[in-house]
This record gives sequence, structure tokens and C-alpha cells, in this order.
Amino acid sequence: MNTPMLILIAGPYASGTGGDPALMARNLARLEEAAWPIFAAGHVPMIGEWVALPVLRSAGATGPADPLAEQVMYPTAARLLAHCDAVLRLPGESKGADQDVAIARERGIPVYFSLDEIPVGAPVPPAT
Repeated sequence: MNTPMLILIAGPYASGTGGDPALMARNLARLEEAAWPIFAAGHVPMIGEWVALPVLRSAGATGPADPLAEQVMYPTAARLLAHCDAVLRLPGESKGADQDVAIARERGIPVYFSLDEIPVGAPVPPAT
């Protein structure tokens, strides 16, 4: 058994949406689909938008299309990668996800392209 990892899930969020909030929500839901399998494999899933979007809201931004987003979205993922043990890169065109992979490789952090590639960590304890 391996030590539990904090795994950044990287993939399309705003890419290809034209700023449409419904399409971005759909992309976020796709990213979140990987959260349970990562957790069930004994790790902790992380998605940059889980952190960046509340930061934007608390700064008074109107959403991911707000000019402030450029100062928050990519930098949040870069900061998270200082704490992550791995990246799961999901399919789809995404400048941000490609940047996450580049940062991870620069730092020697493993990058997985499939849930099947992620080693098993701590098992999920049975519900009591």
C-alpha cells in the first residue's frame, strides 16, 4: 500500500465554453467525476476551481470571465501544485491543464493520464 497522495485533477474548465457558465459547470462536473475514484483509491482529490472560484467570489469578481480571474485561476493551480503529490490530466484541450502538467513535470511530480495508472493508497475505511 502506498502513502495517500493529494492529486490535482486537471482538464478543461473554461476552454471551449466561450464563457458560458452552463458549459463551465458541465466541465467542472466532468472534473469532479474523477474525485470519487481517486478518493476510493486512498488519495485526496483536488481541483483548482474548488479553491479559485471561492477566492474570486470573495474578491468581488463576477465569475471566471471577470478580469480578476486571470490573477486567480492559473496562479491558484500553480500554488496548489506546491502541495500536490500527483496530477491526473483528463482528456480535452485546456491551456491551464497543459500548464499544470508542465509545472508538475518541472517539479518531478508524477502525471497520470488515466485513473487506472494511479497506484492504490490508503483504503477507504468501512462506514460505521
